[in-house]
Amino acid sequence: MAAASGRRRLIWAAAAALVLTLDAAFVEDLDDSFKDNRKDDIWLVDFYAPWCGHCKKLEPVWNEVGIEIRSSGSPVKVGKMDATSYSSIASEYGVRGYPTIKLLKGDLAYNYRGPRTKDDIIEFANRVAGPLIRPLPSQQMFEHVHKRHRVLFLYVGGESPLKEKYIEVASELIVYTYFFSASEEVLPESVTLPELPAVVVFKDGTYFVYDEYEDGDLSSWINRERFQAYLNVDGFTLYELGDTGKLVAIAIIDDKNSSAEHTRLKSVIQEVAKDYRDHFHRNFQFGHMDGNDYINSLLMDDLTIPTVVVLNTSNQQYFLPDRRIESPEDLVQFINNILDGTAEAQGGDGFLQRIKRIIYDAKSTVVSVFKSSPLLGCFLFGLPLGVISLMCYGICTADTDGGVEENETSKKETGDRELTDEGSEEEQEQENKEKSAELSDGEHGQKHIFDKKKD
Repeated sequence: MAAASGRRRLIWAAAAALVLTLDAAFVEDLDDSFKDNRKDDIWLVDFYAPWCGHCKKLEPVWNEVGIEIRSSGSPVKVGKMDATSYSSIASEYGVRGYPTIKLLKGDLAYNYRGPRTKDDIIEFANRVAGPLIRPLPSQQMFEHVHKRHRVLFLYVGGESPLKEKYIEVASELIVYTYFFSASEEVLPESVTLPELPAVVVFKDGTYFVYDEYEDGDLSSWINRERFQAYLNVDGFTLYELGDTGKLVAIAIIDDKNSSAEHTRLKSVIQEVAKDYRDHFHRNFQFGHMDGNDYINSLLMDDLTIPTVVVLNTSNQQYFLPDRRIESPEDLVQFINNILDGTAEAQGGDGFLQRIKRIIYDAKSTVVSVFKSSPLLGCFLFGLPLGVISLMCYGICTADTDGGVEENETSKKETGDRELTDEGSEEEQEQENKEKSAELSDGEHGQKHIFDKKKD
């Protein structure tokens, strides 16, 4: 029975090892010959460090990425490189942290900044590996693409300086979104353009046309408009929103809490994002965040939910309403106060805030270590404190002992001096007696002479 059980365990272990080997076979281990041998191939590369915990967490996901990309017939090759062993190549590609995911296409290296999930990474690889501008030859193709993409940028028209600028922007922002082109006949009848050529963004159930005079630089406009008006915000989204220059108005709620207060605040944000787009879309992004853990660590504050916070991701400032947001009108008033400068800004990236951040991060690290592993926390922080305590005790004890020895030495010297003084007094007394005896002998001699004279 035991032998059979042991054989089954060996079979399962061998099967698991085989699966891991097959998975890894779709991901190539790259070395220092990679740069010279990659030629015109398109590579999706994970630059990792063997000791990095995030890299180890990414490894099974990366194997799945390799399997799916290979099976889909994509021209993209998937590899991984130990950036600590081949640091010169990693440095040449601008690797500064681990893991770093890059798609290498020709002379260009595109950074991946999104969530480290299989679907998101594969979508990034397919988008960047394809053409910069994807043509839409028919209205059916336009409808198909429109349904697949929540945000769709489209150039409409023939050759022009605007198209050249559009291609230039696409080469920069293809890591974030797709870029398409079409003729005016492809568009639905409901879409009317003031003039051609034009750049249009389709999102939120409608469309918006780029206006150079009102919207400024095309790159900045596309960077602002690549998000829907209302988002489910997380850490990655906030990071990307930092490039837009917008303030981010967020309802901090608990998605699992179906109470009226939580749902009302979310609805208020959504309503303002939709109905006041023309007023605020150039300066504000709207959304909600589930839970307050991330926002508390970001602001180094303890926000109670539900609440509203407006973040300035460019300088780490944030704004909190001075009263409860009960209606869209309350939120609009709060946003107007921010715009006219009457709302109080908190936080920032000044020197004191940086010191506060260091202290907060250190405290958070200590607390998290003790929560996850109390014994490890006691060892890591208790041992150094114990050593320092022993050193302080030794220093203090050494000073006290030295003081006692000096005191005893002083007392001894004083005693010796007293003994010496006493000896001197005895000698003086003896001398006095001798002097007295000499005086008596002298007087007796004088008396004897006087008696002789008298006779």
